[in-house]
Amino acid sequence: MNSRRTFLKQMSAAGAASLVALGAPPQALFASAAKTAAADPDGRILVLVQLAGGNDGLNTVIPFGNDTYHRLRPSLSFGKGEVLQLNDELGLHPEMDGFKELYDEGVLGIVQGVGYPNPNRSHFRSMDIWHTAKPGVVDKRDGWLGRAFDDMAGKLSGKVPAIALGTARLPLSLVSTKFTVPTVRNLRDYQLHLGSGTKAERENQRQRMRTLANVESKGNSDLDFLRRTAVTALDTSAKISEVITDYKPATPYPENGLAQRLKSVAQLITADLGARVYFVSLDGFDTHAEQKGAHASLMAELSSALRAFYSDLKSHGLGSRVLTTTFSEFGRTSKENGSLGTDHGAASQMFLIGDAVKGGLHGKHPSLTNLDQGDLKHHTDFRSVYTSLLEDWLHWRAANAVGGDFKKLKLFT
Repeated sequence: MNSRRTFLKQMSAAGAASLVALGAPPQALFASAAKTAAADPDGRILVLVQLAGGNDGLNTVIPFGNDTYHRLRPSLSFGKGEVLQLNDELGLHPEMDGFKELYDEGVLGIVQGVGYPNPNRSHFRSMDIWHTAKPGVVDKRDGWLGRAFDDMAGKLSGKVPAIALGTARLPLSLVSTKFTVPTVRNLRDYQLHLGSGTKAERENQRQRMRTLANVESKGNSDLDFLRRTAVTALDTSAKISEVITDYKPATPYPENGLAQRLKSVAQLITADLGARVYFVSLDGFDTHAEQKGAHASLMAELSSALRAFYSDLKSHGLGSRVLTTTFSEFGRTSKENGSLGTDHGAASQMFLIGDAVKGGLHGKHPSLTNLDQGDLKHHTDFRSVYTSLLEDWLHWRAANAVGGDFKKLKLFT
């Protein structure tokens, strides 16, 4: 205990460095990242983009040639001359130029009619279902990816398996029983702070901390933990500072929130911290009233941000290693409401972006006449998509993560 107190006292004298990373304590962020900083050069990465609030899939991939669509949505519908046509029946929202470019390049896959049996129309419950992959039970002990991390604990040992960017709290999908996943609101906060002295004084503090942290603890497990945490904090913060300073995007990112978060993800990927999953979110999709303008802004932000992200990664030679996937807790009603908006619905689509993606449409667009309480019916269980992501992309086991054996989709080339 004396050696532990001496160590802490000396560390305090060296500057009482603090690691600011909102959402997780320093030891959770850095306990192992630095010593395994170099990611497997062949390791694949999954980036999840959550569309929070329930995206209107019917006005995202639009059945412009369907008379029923126009009849159900006299104010919200788009005609043939407005959409970005994919074929003679379907088109993307007019603001999704970036997605149309990706589609034409063959790197955008659209999985249509995604949902689950007996859909729940509550934001909170449906989002929990998507995050846990457990439609039949309320169980928030872990998430589908958290269980996947646990199943692959041997392979992921000593690594930070995932990072959530721009979120105030850890997404449920990443909750694990064996790993602590950091959440980071701002990349510039993800570094070591050494006080307000001169540059030389701060560097002297850093060196003193490293010297103290490397002192042998003679079997004191508590002191070993503190020493390892300090060493990894120093190494990781230095690497983050370096990538913030040196990283140059190969393409300009739009000045919107999602684009800037994805730019941070690109920086972290190129820093090779070893994380295999990244999570970001875009809010605002609960469009009950005056939907047209608000949804157009969201489609523009989503499309332009992911276009820039893909182009940046591609230029850095990472197009074949990174897969980006979108999801939302539900779609929206097929019929517009009296407030020129739409209400909570059921089935929608998921987008996949990457060089390995089998581009184009996967599955048929849901029927507009055979409905479930006015909502589109799903024909593809989201757990089938998750299974494909885990087994065919990450090469991880899926059954425990998704709660059973689900048919895989042919999503990759």
